[in-house]
Amino acid sequence: MTTRLTVQDASFFFLEGGATPMHIGSLAVFRTPRAGFSYDDLLNLVESRLPLVPRYRQKVRQVALGLTRPVWIDDTDFDITYHIRRSALPKPGSDEQLHDLIARLMSRPLDQSRPLWEIYLVEGLARNRFAIFAKSHSSLVDGEKALEITHVIFDARRTRPVPTDEVWVPAREPGDAELVFEAVAEMVSRPGEAVARAREAVDGVASGVASGIGEAGRVVGRLAAVVRTAAQVAPVSPLNAVVSRHRRYAVAATNLDDYRLIKARRGGTINDVILAVVAGALRSWLLSRGEPITASTTVRALVPMSVYVAGETAPGAIRDTSGVSSILVDLPVGEPNPMLRLSHIAHSTAVTTGQSPVTAATLVALSGFASNTLHAMGARVASGFTQRVFNVLVTNAPGPQSPLYVGQARMVEMYPVPPLLRNQALAIGLTSYDGHVFYGLNADREAMADVEVLPGMLIESLEELAEVAGITGDRR
Repeated sequence: MTTRLTVQDASFFFLEGGATPMHIGSLAVFRTPRAGFSYDDLLNLVESRLPLVPRYRQKVRQVALGLTRPVWIDDTDFDITYHIRRSALPKPGSDEQLHDLIARLMSRPLDQSRPLWEIYLVEGLARNRFAIFAKSHSSLVDGEKALEITHVIFDARRTRPVPTDEVWVPAREPGDAELVFEAVAEMVSRPGEAVARAREAVDGVASGVASGIGEAGRVVGRLAAVVRTAAQVAPVSPLNAVVSRHRRYAVAATNLDDYRLIKARRGGTINDVILAVVAGALRSWLLSRGEPITASTTVRALVPMSVYVAGETAPGAIRDTSGVSSILVDLPVGEPNPMLRLSHIAHSTAVTTGQSPVTAATLVALSGFASNTLHAMGARVASGFTQRVFNVLVTNAPGPQSPLYVGQARMVEMYPVPPLLRNQALAIGLTSYDGHVFYGLNADREAMADVEVLPGMLIESLEELAEVAGITGDRR
């Protein structure tokens, strides 16, 4: 019996477009160890961990006549060297050259005739560094049955990649007639379910926000439904534009302690402080473009946040688990006072009362989640909203506050690369890791040709907030 794609998985697969490829990326930068780190090291490491993510050896097979949703099948011609690739920057490669490469790689759709993922080893980076860029299709990573692949290749301690002695034997690939017979048999044995599936297919992503992410996902669905019901059309913004197939990518690195100090001094949550920083940066960006701004000007952000839900007593409620909760936040970019921006945002995010942001310790304690997996889940949830109700996607997933390694190499930076949704010129992803908050900014090449100015504006916005909060002297 084959495994059928969930309604939401299938919707991502079919929504793939030339201008909006439905994959999510992650960029990790490492310090090269004395022994070096080679392509064969990465190949051996990934191959040894593939049994932990079996779907990464499977591809999508459509059913003839479109009788039902596609199925996952083993790729009988699986070739790991196709999926793990080698790239190099001209030495000494700059960060700007690395980001240009990431933009080009994000622009390229994945081959739907193969398993839907790729990993690139990027060599030649200046200051004795290399990078690993991974991208996985949104239909592949559901946070439960399939985790994002970097979840299983990054370790909490140094390891030595060794060739695996496992012999993987793919299951026989079913023929078209077999898949059609199986689909018809399902319809005959469960006609009510077939009708329900047809309705779900019509509703698509909009009604299937939480499909395939387990009990935590059902909580996500309830919260997202409330938000969608209450939401109005987003403000007019240059952030909403017809996007091309080409991308620009930029990053910013900040200190986590700055956010903690502001939170301790002014209240709210670290996520509130982060959104206030984003609001300040977007305000500066709009002003730099000469956009009209009044005291009431807002930018509506869709914020899929990792949350920890515990102690609920309602019937059917879950206990001690994690998931992704989506909220819509009107960022007050028209407000010149950074403290008032933070206050407005803290009030808006109070909708998450009864839930707590996932901390690094909680993330480590709970199985089945990692920061890149949470980013992928956030992007899945975001795609369930009509793009008319928000201006920009901001995904926030906490990472570990101790170093991670690939083989002997220590990770020094980790940046998410969130996908662009239809008519969304900018997507912002951020991850806290090892004492830092790393921002990844994925933008349309034409609509956001000036995305390179945003990293500096994010840093300036944080500094302004810290200064007004009176913590400048407390910072490291």
